[in-house]
Amino acid sequence: MNLCASLSSTGLPNLNRCFRFSKPLVSVPSSYCLLSLFCGKNSSAIAASITTDAMSTEPVKPKNKDPWLIVGLGNPGKKYAGTRHNVGFEMVDAIAEAEGIPMSSVSFKALFGKGVIGDAPVILAKPQTFMNLSGESVGAIVSYYRIPLKQVVVIFDDLDLPFGKLRLLPKGGHGGHNGMKSVISHFKGSSDFPRLRIGIGRPPGKMDPVAFVLRPFTKQEREELDFTFEKGVEAVRILLLEGFNKSATFVNTAKKIEQTG
Repeated sequence: MNLCASLSSTGLPNLNRCFRFSKPLVSVPSSYCLLSLFCGKNSSAIAASITTDAMSTEPVKPKNKDPWLIVGLGNPGKKYAGTRHNVGFEMVDAIAEAEGIPMSSVSFKALFGKGVIGDAPVILAKPQTFMNLSGESVGAIVSYYRIPLKQVVVIFDDLDLPFGKLRLLPKGGHGGHNGMKSVISHFKGSSDFPRLRIGIGRPPGKMDPVAFVLRPFTKQEREELDFTFEKGVEAVRILLLEGFNKSATFVNTAKKIEQTG
């Protein structure tokens, strides 16, 4: 059987001329429409349009998006697990679990995971350099992936915030936090990047702040932190999908307690 390109006056294939079968077909008048869709004076134009559409099957490639980098600061090892200084690590773990992003690889001196939140590409990282050298890891990731600083979110503990309170800021200093000092240093002194601060409260009495940040949480504090992490996960989603201002409003605005009676 051979196929030819002969068309009838309607713009449709002339079956008697375009196909050669072992037995002749019944004569088909050129005025006969195989499909009612093609009937009418514009049948040739319609057929041509359909042919063009059928050939345009190449999928449209999505525009490239710069990834977001979400970094939690802390110290590696069992000795520091669950301590106040490591709430940045725990927040990143909460994000990874909620969004199904595995943190199973080690890259750039960090526990490392890649995935998406909504349609936003995301890199999650927990530097394993110890707190005071966090910038070595963070700076290398930002440089390699060419991530704009406005899309780098650093999560860390803050003594000056009440326990369990979150604060999202677009930029700022290090506030005496050694991990943030290191990050800013590796950003060539720039502090123009978002940060999510997690309040761990002030040390009781005259306790040394260094000793305080390395203390584990009480059972009651741990229960409160679960709600803090849930809010932090939602804040990150809003930030990536709806913008900084909406996320900051969600995080920083104190909710009013309704009084009844």
